[in-house]
Amino acid sequence: MKFFAPILASVTLSASAFTASRTCRNTSLRAKNNDVDIEAPLLTRRESLTKSLLAGVVAAGVVIPSDAANAFPNKISDKYDDRPKQRGSKPNNLGIGKRKDMAGGEYIGLKECGAAPNCFCSTDSIEDSPDTNIPPFKWDTSKLSSRQDAFQQLHEVVKAYQPGQSNIDGGGFNIVTFDPEAGYIYVQFESLKNGYVDDLEFAVINKEDNVVQVRSASRLGYLDFGVNAKRINYLANALREKGWDAPGVLLETHQGYAEENRVTSF
Repeated sequence: MKFFAPILASVTLSASAFTASRTCRNTSLRAKNNDVDIEAPLLTRRESLTKSLLAGVVAAGVVIPSDAANAFPNKISDKYDDRPKQRGSKPNNLGIGKRKDMAGGEYIGLKECGAAPNCFCSTDSIEDSPDTNIPPFKWDTSKLSSRQDAFQQLHEVVKAYQPGQSNIDGGGFNIVTFDPEAGYIYVQFESLKNGYVDDLEFAVINKEDNVVQVRSASRLGYLDFGVNAKRINYLANALREKGWDAPGVLLETHQGYAEENRVTSF
């Protein structure tokens, strides 16, 4: 039972955070017979998914972690190598694919975020999911004449990422896929102590423009305590220094994310 304590604690915290978030929106949330009932005229995708997520967690009790695994070679320390790692499974349907919005309309984009405040995706609809939507990145066409050149530069920026920056990703990272012709990069980042793995993607959807879609998400847990925002912003800052238009995650537009994760900056 000690092994599952952090997971159960996360579930308890997530339920409390969600309650506070809905209260702030002047809607009512009540718990009855271990179910969560939400009364509101309209729900965003994240809010409606949270309802089913919390009910599912209560029904299942706990989430079984994956097998132990070592951190990536560029980790910052060997101190926690003896700990079992909870990497989780690689999500299905990563990459560019056909998606559906809340109204059932189809679009081409990256995997949509779920209910938990631990994911950002530039192809999420800002109307359906304002808490997870972020602007895409754009390279400077006066400096980079092709998609291939832009992704070579993006690849160099990712390779220069510093594990442990802002006290995150101390377990290192691994660039799993780099395809400059297609305009796609997929990277896995790992936390130092428990080995939690997050997935980061960069992708071009329209081959005729200079827009790079971005997705960063945690595999396990509910809260991320600002990790995905800090990761995106570190890379966005490095790209802005090279002339990219890369806004990142802004506190003023993602107050709900900040409040639920109990952070004041990222």
